[in-house]
Amino acid sequence: MSKKITVIGAGSVGSATAFALAMRNIANEIVIIDINEDRALGEAMDIHQGTPLLSEPVNVYAGNYEAAAGSDIVVITSGVGRKPGQTRMDLVNTNVNIIKSITPNIVRTCPDATYVIVANPVDILTYVFCKMSGIPEDRVIGSGTLLDTARLRARIAEYLSVSQKNVHAYVFGEHGETSFVPWSIAEVSTINLEDYKDLIKLKKGIMVDLDYEEIDKYMRSSGAKIIARKGCTNYAIATSVCGICECLFGGVNAVVTVSTMLHGEYGLDDVCLSLPVMLGNGQVQGRIMPRLTDEEMEKLHYSGNALKTVISQLNLD
Repeated sequence: MSKKITVIGAGSVGSATAFALAMRNIANEIVIIDINEDRALGEAMDIHQGTPLLSEPVNVYAGNYEAAAGSDIVVITSGVGRKPGQTRMDLVNTNVNIIKSITPNIVRTCPDATYVIVANPVDILTYVFCKMSGIPEDRVIGSGTLLDTARLRARIAEYLSVSQKNVHAYVFGEHGETSFVPWSIAEVSTINLEDYKDLIKLKKGIMVDLDYEEIDKYMRSSGAKIIARKGCTNYAIATSVCGICECLFGGVNAVVTVSTMLHGEYGLDDVCLSLPVMLGNGQVQGRIMPRLTDEEMEKLHYSGNALKTVISQLNLD
């Protein structure tokens, strides 16, 4: 079956995403679009010239919006990236204007596609795209806290000496300063994290105490540390986008923490933020609504209200 993905933006994130999609054979046709046509062409040529060595053929090429027609998924990475010392919210006005300029052009040629928004601040841009595009909200997904969740699980796994796949913990809320970890629902395999020390028995070594504060700090500060050292983050977010696309192409619903429009969930309305969402067959198929503690509910509402404050200042005309 033909699977076509368009990636808008040929910067560090867009090019890494197109490369990862090709290497993992997630799509057999990948279009790269960028306002800098030479950059898009160069990235597409570079990726395409390696495809004869892949197990499955992949056609990677640069194009315009018309070339995106027929795409199953459109990934939007266009935007100014964070610089050292910046928060994601520092990018609001510039990247909102970019998404506003892209939206009518891509929706005109891809009205039936599912859209994955990646550029930051991702929750705000997902909201803007929902409001401006006319695309059904079940087909608009922000990458949200999926990468934050991966970072969280990786750190917990290191503490517990288990595979990251056996850690079930999540980051909720904004992909940014107001995100939080609902520790009450965190598990390793079938064991609530609060009980791990009593119920996990190592044959060798000592089970160490989880430093929740350090784990949270690691999750929260990883992006800024990478940007300070290499100028951008791109590989891990590209992998996250690949995961979302695989879920969308899958026939069985998969649960991921991504940013979508809320309509009353946990008392939040008209805002995009991350909660566990079921993805499959090209769109959002439902939600997982775990019971949260009162403190966690306060954090979720704080995150939602912080985003709504920013939204209230936007010009969406």
